Amino acid sequence: MAIEPVTDISTTAELAEGEALPRAAAVHSDPEAPASAEQKPLPRAMSRRPVKEKSEAEWAYERVILYIRNFEEQLDSAEEVAMGFAGGDAGVLQIEGVGFFEPDILTFYGYDEDGLKTQLIQHVSQLNVVLRAIPKLEPEEPARRIGFQLERGWLGGDAGDGSA
Repeated sequence: MAIEPVTDISTTAELAEGEALPRAAAVHSDPEAPASAEQKPLPRAMSRRPVKEKSEAEWAYERVILYIRNFEEQLDSAEEVAMGFAGGDAGVLQIEGVGFFEPDILTFYGYDEDGLKTQLIQHVSQLNVVLRAIPKLEPEEPARRIGFQLERGWLGGDAGDGSA
């Protein structure tokens, strides 16, 4: 039995980085389609701690932020992001906030189609959302981009590190 020669040598840092970074992939039928969240590098703040050190809620929260942010990048100035929920009559929620409560709860804050203040509290095992572009509530105001506000939470330390 022959011994295979070692052709791929990794440093300790490369091994640790590989352990900390999750795998993600996406394939689109249109080669000109904008890059999706799975195809972009993770923000540095999201990579500070290995995934295995995060609760299911925190890890789901961070990935929802990536998807919202990527979706918003493709909206025009007259649109904002709303979230639809599968499996019930929850309808559509115009997103104003997203949160998590370890180990397993995600919370979405905003307004429904009738303009009523709405909050959805969901277990991570039930997470199933649809992002939807909708007209702005206030056409004369600049579009709100919640995904970028959420990402600032990572950098400011008020989300994702237990200091909220």
